[in-house]
Amino acid sequence: MNDRLSTPEQDAAKASESGKTQPAASESGGVYRVLARKYRPKRFEDLVGQEPMVRTLANAFEMGRIAQGYMLTGVRGIGKTTTARLIARALNYSLSDKPTVHMPEMGEHCEAILESRHVDVMEMDAASHTSVENIREIIEQVRYRPVAARYKVYIIDEVHMLSKAAFNALLKTLEEPPPHVKFIFATTEIRKVPVTILSRCQRFDLRRVEAGTLMKHLARISELEGVPAEEEALRMIARAAEGSVRDALSLLDQAMAYGGNAVRAEDVRTMLGLMDRSAVIDLFEAVMAGKADAALAMMAEQHALGADPAQVLVDLATFTHLVTRMRILGENGADDSAAEEERRRGLALAQKLSMPVLTRAWQMLLKGLDEVRNSATPLAAAEMILIRLAHAADMPPPAELARKILESSGGVSPAPSAGEQGDAGGGSHRAGPASAQGAGKQGGPLEGPASAGMTSSTGGSERGAGFIEKRANGTASAMHTAEAATAAEAKTDDLPAQAAALPDSLEAVAELARTMRDLKLKEEIERFVIPVRFAPPRLEIGLADGAPADLPGRLGKRLSQWTGQRWTVAVVEAKDGETIHQQRRRQKASHLDRVRQHPAVNAILQAFPEARILDVRPPEDTRPRAGEASEIMTKDEQGDGP
Repeated sequence: MNDRLSTPEQDAAKASESGKTQPAASESGGVYRVLARKYRPKRFEDLVGQEPMVRTLANAFEMGRIAQGYMLTGVRGIGKTTTARLIARALNYSLSDKPTVHMPEMGEHCEAILESRHVDVMEMDAASHTSVENIREIIEQVRYRPVAARYKVYIIDEVHMLSKAAFNALLKTLEEPPPHVKFIFATTEIRKVPVTILSRCQRFDLRRVEAGTLMKHLARISELEGVPAEEEALRMIARAAEGSVRDALSLLDQAMAYGGNAVRAEDVRTMLGLMDRSAVIDLFEAVMAGKADAALAMMAEQHALGADPAQVLVDLATFTHLVTRMRILGENGADDSAAEEERRRGLALAQKLSMPVLTRAWQMLLKGLDEVRNSATPLAAAEMILIRLAHAADMPPPAELARKILESSGGVSPAPSAGEQGDAGGGSHRAGPASAQGAGKQGGPLEGPASAGMTSSTGGSERGAGFIEKRANGTASAMHTAEAATAAEAKTDDLPAQAAALPDSLEAVAELARTMRDLKLKEEIERFVIPVRFAPPRLEIGLADGAPADLPGRLGKRLSQWTGQRWTVAVVEAKDGETIHQQRRRQKASHLDRVRQHPAVNAILQAFPEARILDVRPPEDTRPRAGEASEIMTKDEQGDGP
C-alpha cells in the first residue's frame, strides 16, 4: 500500500495548483481538529493495514463485478465508516467513466461525500434509527434516481442495532435493489446481524493494525505535525491502541498535549499508568528468581510513580507471552513492536525457563488479573499475586520433582509381601514413575498449599475396590471366566437346575448377583453380610447394623433361582467377622501404609506436605477410569476417609 499522508493545507495547495477549489484547514474558522479527523484517509492508498480489502475492491471494480451491498466489520476505530465513505466516493468518482479505487485527485462529488453532506450519499446511524419506520423511509426513496451522482448510496452504521422488524423490512430491497442503489453497512457486532442480511452482502473484515505498522503511521503523523516523538513513546501508544487506528491517534493527540508539543516516553508512561519496559523485565526476572522482597519493592516504586497495579500484571503477562513465543520460535517469536532490549533479554530468559514454568506463570497472571480488578485494594491483591509467583518459581514442576526423587531413590518399587501374591487385581501394588507423575498435574503449589496424590479413587467404585481386594481363600471364582459371565448374563429368574455354578465364597455370591444384574442385592451383600460358615448349599451369616430384615430370605431365594439348588441361609452370631466392604477398606489402608514407607513415595510426601495418597493400583492400571475425579485432590475435596 502507498503510505503517503497529507495535511489539509497540503491538499489545498495541490488543489490550487490544479485549478480545483479545495477547502483549507481554516475553513471552520481556525477551530482545531483532532488528529483522528484531520488525518482521516481520503484515498484507499491512505488506509493502514487493509490491503486485502482494497485489492478485492480494485479487482471487482475493474471487472465491473459491483455488489449491491457491502458489510464492513471490525473493532472500534479500525476505519469502517471511513472505508464506507471511500467506497461511496469510488462508486461516484466523476473523473472516471466507471467506479474505481484509484482516485488521485478530488472529483466533483468527492469532498461532499467525505464530509458526509452529499445529497445522494445518505448516512444513517442505526443506533438512533432502529425502527421499521426508518427503513420504510429508505425503501420509499430507493425508487428515485440519484440527483447528481452515479449511484445513490446508503451507509448504515452500527447496523446490528436495527430491530428485527427493520431487518425483515430491508430484506427484499437489499436482495433486489434498483440498479442505481448501493448499500454499505458497518458493525462491530457481526454476530448480531441476521444471516439473511449477511448472505445478501459482500463481507469485509477489517483487520486490526499490527503494532509495528501503527508505530510507523504515528511516526509519519508526528513528523507532519512537526512534533518530535520518541520511538519508545510511539511503541507504548501503539500497544495501548490494540490495533485501533483511531484510538492510537487519540492517544497521540493526548500525548502531544500532555508533553507540551513533544511526545516523550516518560510522559506517555505516566499518562497511561504504565511501567517502564525495562522495569517490567526486572520485575519478571525477580519473581522468576523467587525474590519476593525485590518484587514487592519494585511494585511499590512503580505504584508511587503512578503505575496501575492491574496494568502491571498485564505488562507481566504480555512479557510472559513474548518469552514463551521466543521459547518456541527463537528470535522470530518477537513482533515488530518489541524493543531491542525486550528481544535480547526475552531470548535469554526463554533459554533458561522451561515451558511448564512459563505456562504456569501465564495462568497465575490471568487469574490474578481478575482478582486485582475485582479487589477493593488492587495494590494489595497485585502484591499477593507477585508473592505467589515468586514462591511458585522456587518450586520445580511437580513432574520433574517426582522424576528426580525417583531417580535419586533408584526407582525401586516396594516389594509385595508373600501373603499378597494372590491378590485378585494381579501384580504388585507399587508407586512407579507413572503414578508419581500424576502428582504433577495439579497447579496447587502455585496458588495455594501443595496438594498431590498418587492416583485417584472414586472411593466406592466396584472396579477400584476389586483391584485391592484379597479373596478370603486366595482363589478366583469360576464366575470370573469370560465364558461363565457370558452365559450367566442371558439368564433370568426362571433358571433351570444347575444353570450357574455354585459359588464358593461370599465374594463369589456378590459377583453372581452382579452378573444376574441384581445390583441392589450385590450392594447389600457387600455392606451388611458377615460370612460365618460357607458350605453350599448352606450359608451361615451374621448381619451388620442397618441390614434389611428380609435380606436373608431374599438371598436364599435368589441363590436357589440362580443355581437350581435349594439354599438355606441361617443368621448366626458373628463376633469378629467383617463384611466385604470392611475388608476392602482395611486392605486398602494396609496397602497405603506400605506404599508410604517406600523411599520415593516418602520423599514425595515430604516435598508436598499437604499431599495424600488416594489409591494404589497395579502398574498396568495407572490410567484414570471414566467418570473419575481429578487425579489430585486436596484434603477438603477428598474428605476424611482413607
